[in-house]
Amino acid sequence: MVRHVAILGSTGSIGVNTLDVIRSNADRFQVVALTAGRQIERLADQCIEFKPAIAVVSESSDAAHLQKLLLEKNIKTQVLYGAQALVTAVIESGCDTVMAAIVGAAGLVPALAAASAGKRVLLANKEALVMSGNLFMQAMKNGGGELLPIDSEHNAIFQCLPNEFAKSPHVSLGVEELWLTASGGPFRNTPLQQLTNITPEQACAHPNWVMGRKISVDSATMMNKGLEVIEAFWLFGLPLEKIKVLIHPQSVVHSMVRYRDGSVLAQLGQPDMRTPIAYGLAWPERIDAGVVPLNLTQLADLNFSEPDLARFPCLALAFAAAKAGGTAPAVLNAANEVAVAAFLDDGLPYLQIPLVVEKTLNAVSPVNADSLETVLNADTRARKIAHEFICSP
Repeated sequence: MVRHVAILGSTGSIGVNTLDVIRSNADRFQVVALTAGRQIERLADQCIEFKPAIAVVSESSDAAHLQKLLLEKNIKTQVLYGAQALVTAVIESGCDTVMAAIVGAAGLVPALAAASAGKRVLLANKEALVMSGNLFMQAMKNGGGELLPIDSEHNAIFQCLPNEFAKSPHVSLGVEELWLTASGGPFRNTPLQQLTNITPEQACAHPNWVMGRKISVDSATMMNKGLEVIEAFWLFGLPLEKIKVLIHPQSVVHSMVRYRDGSVLAQLGQPDMRTPIAYGLAWPERIDAGVVPLNLTQLADLNFSEPDLARFPCLALAFAAAKAGGTAPAVLNAANEVAVAAFLDDGLPYLQIPLVVEKTLNAVSPVNADSLETVLNADTRARKIAHEFICSP
């Protein structure tokens, strides 16, 4: 069976790795839709190689530029632009599989569309579950599709669960705890007083993974892990107190599941996103991901420790937002996006990121996240308030 794949965010790290796996398994997959934000030249190259039916960009000027580049190569891909075009790429491209890899809140609506349409959703976009976990899981249930997590940690947990879980999510199946591992980022051993003058270049220099700038900063602050805790809560149905975080600097054990009988199952592998991507694309089969085999004899040791919440206050804020529920996780995510963007682009001090998030959470009372409109309104309000905190003296 050939799977027809739409990649939302094809020019980012996840998208590029997805295309690399597909390139190595061309007889199993056909790319039918590609979408990107600003990297038009890269998207053009991808369209020339994979010839999707639909390509989507953000702006009309970029669409015109992409169309010109494709016409020069006689590529007949339909070029669309705008937020609604992302939904079109999901619904009208003929895809049965959607890689949801658009970073940030922009990926929420097309991911929900994929869920409602009964697609196999390969979820690499955290915001779909962080902002609207209940809505998204209900859409998956109503649509009747398959949900496979692509984040390395959630994919690892999925691999450590019985096969029955895929057919009956939220059935505990003897699971006692989930352990999400975290590298600790580039500053896990940096003295706290030295974090005052951290630069974007330092924050983006992840020791183990090659990622985009925003997610690299989230890894440094461990907000990334906090968002993953919220994701795990919705994906696997365990209470928050049974979802733990462990610092594991080597990034070899990607996560673990502890069962009631005392067993602990772990998924190990190279820190290479092509492994979870290949697992999601071909599930329940396993295919060549192009990843170098893991050689355990070359590992000196594997270390684990509990995270220091004084060093990583964003992790504590994420747990608090998850406990508050409702729209609190959407507010957390929005404030963090604004603060990280200000750090990367406008010189907001690194240590101000959690302060902006905390102030915004305190300023926006959570309400029941019972509709997409409610979630997006909370997102908009949180962004406005976070900007005000950043701009105020």
